[in-house]
Amino acid sequence: MGNQASKKPNNLSTELSSYEAACAADADLRSFDTTLQARTSHVINALAVGVEVRALSFDSLREVTECLLEMNQEVVKVILDCKRDIWKSQELFELVEEYFDNSLHTLDFCAALEKSLKRARDNQLLLLVALQQFDEESSSSSKSESESGESGSKASYKRTLEELRNFKEAGDPFTEEFYTRFQNVHKQQIQMLEKLQSKKRKLDKKLKSIHSWRKLSSIIFVASFAAVLICSVVAAAMAAPPVAAALAAATSIPLGSMGKWIDSLWRNYESAVKGQKELVGTMQVGSYVAIKDLETIRVMVDRLEVEMAAVEKAAEFATQEDGGDAAVKIGIEEIRKKLGGFMRNVEELGVQADVCSRDIRRARTVVLQRIIKQPN
Repeated sequence: MGNQASKKPNNLSTELSSYEAACAADADLRSFDTTLQARTSHVINALAVGVEVRALSFDSLREVTECLLEMNQEVVKVILDCKRDIWKSQELFELVEEYFDNSLHTLDFCAALEKSLKRARDNQLLLLVALQQFDEESSSSSKSESESGESGSKASYKRTLEELRNFKEAGDPFTEEFYTRFQNVHKQQIQMLEKLQSKKRKLDKKLKSIHSWRKLSSIIFVASFAAVLICSVVAAAMAAPPVAAALAAATSIPLGSMGKWIDSLWRNYESAVKGQKELVGTMQVGSYVAIKDLETIRVMVDRLEVEMAAVEKAAEFATQEDGGDAAVKIGIEEIRKKLGGFMRNVEELGVQADVCSRDIRRARTVVLQRIIKQPN
């Protein structure tokens, strides 16, 4: 018992020394301490007067009540300024939900891109067949010309022209709906990134102001100490013993655990904010990569559209009604020159579509792993 009693003053002395150091380093805390000391002294003096006449007036009790309420309000203000967010915050939950919804929309767009590329490959096949038909019909036409001595007519390239018309009728594989879907997912990803950046700025601000939790720890501790001191004086005054005895009783109460408890709250808060920041950072990277992949796809689609336009123009020239066999030959030769670039761009775009899908799925997996690993 003696050992325990001897440890209590040491614990209290350590806490108060820490509080004094915090006051020396923080102007706001010094202001709070000055106000608190004035209020506490005022109440104890009022109580001491009541004890001297062996009675407590209603005015004295009102002083006690008002002081405790004011001290509590001071603590509440600090708590509200430094309110603790929990891991499963509604705002963060909504951001995660929106992130996964957007990633699914982007994956849907990648699937739509694959369909467009399939149509582009079908068009490419039609052109290859047209070139093959042209070579066969040119060979037949040359043989007929050598036998008859007459130049060939456009009718000699009937099957070539038929394949070119099929190509023209197939139309642009990248429809208006495709571009609308692209604009929508790109806009969603941009907005998602902006929201994540805003959230990250908020979390950075919270982490920078973590020192306010240290101030809060000191304020709660000293406010609790003052409240216990005042309540002890009230209790002692009601029994009419000397005020000194009441003060001695108050100072013997072990308040060191209060500081440790508040400090644990601060550590939990810091851990939660860091966990949120890590999750937001992971989603931010995923959104940024998705945006870059989409922008790369758009550049490649535009380049492919240019190649397709050139091929379509050549096919149009070859199939014009009054062009004759010369127009067919010129058109086919132009298609032969452009087809290599067209095929190469189709394949490169297909690879980029796979990269985009893979990046989206990988980012979703990393975000899920981050959520699973984070403590509540």
